[in-house]
Amino acid sequence: MRIGDKNYQTIWYDEDNLSVKIIDQTKLPHEFIVKDIHNADEMINAIFTMEVRGAPLIGGAAAFGITLAAKENKDLDFITQKGSELIKTRPTAINLEWAVRRMINKLSNVDSSNLFEVAIQEAQEIIKEDINFCENIGMHGLKIIDEIYKYKKDTVNILTHCNAGWLATIDWGTATSPIYHANKAGIPLHIWVDETRPRNQGANLTSFELNNEKISNTIITDNTGGILMQKGFVDMCIVGSDRTLHTGDVCNKIGTYLKALAAYDNSIPFYVALPSSTIDWEIDNYKDIPIEERNNKELSHINGIDNDGNLKNILIYPQESKCLNLAFDITPSKYITGLITEKGICKADKSEISLLLKN
Repeated sequence: MRIGDKNYQTIWYDEDNLSVKIIDQTKLPHEFIVKDIHNADEMINAIFTMEVRGAPLIGGAAAFGITLAAKENKDLDFITQKGSELIKTRPTAINLEWAVRRMINKLSNVDSSNLFEVAIQEAQEIIKEDINFCENIGMHGLKIIDEIYKYKKDTVNILTHCNAGWLATIDWGTATSPIYHANKAGIPLHIWVDETRPRNQGANLTSFELNNEKISNTIITDNTGGILMQKGFVDMCIVGSDRTLHTGDVCNKIGTYLKALAAYDNSIPFYVALPSSTIDWEIDNYKDIPIEERNNKELSHINGIDNDGNLKNILIYPQESKCLNLAFDITPSKYITGLITEKGICKADKSEISLLLKN
């Protein structure tokens, strides 16, 4: 996808200086910085501080983290330890653990002299898979948008939450991929972009993406979606997922559940877009999903540009006030119209998910 007039991926391996390149998302949209990651510890920090974020992207970042560990030390125990540290950085998003375990399994019977070569090949394969998966998600989701357009014969209004765009994946995005495909197909679109407190990924990242793709969008506060639905200003909702259980329950950025309730009450289709790597095949009860609690400063402080053009982080709450910063919530399957995956669309239902995605 584009930033300005140039196409980018969110992460790639630079063979010239033997480092992994990332777009530092903590600086967007005010500054565009490509950062070099040289070792596993730097990747661990990049994931923890959300310089890279989004479930599919941190899966790819974790794969490259294992690769960098193999470059540092051709010892499987060392690599496995770094894998455990990677998993602990973001416990809710399942793609991270999935990628680490896939990489470790791939390396488990490899001669120490070949660990790095095998690791970089497998990491690149994960990257390619994610790009293909997200592109296919877009092609399947396009059909839904096209059906609405053919019926409505006017601009299709879509509400998103957080950033499930190409910045959250390697390219295309999950929730945004159908939007980008619809835009390329010439369907007139307008996107309602939830601000998505506390890190404002919707305002800072999703709107930034859409602006670069010349797609009409309007940022709204997280609590505005309900009344827009009541007034008939929303035709459908598409969100991403950090972990979807095989039962159909979806764990995603905090605030997703409330959007699903509003959509359900107003009979508005509510879709979740995700690759099969985001499916959790082990947990049966959504109450068992680990919910990440992040630093209170994400709530009490906010980034912005001052009058002199400097990026600053300022306190916006009373100093003595307490904060609770839960990063995710859970939307039960009954409120979800369907799941858009790389293999097609299915109901958020255990049997349909298994039939479509198990093999």
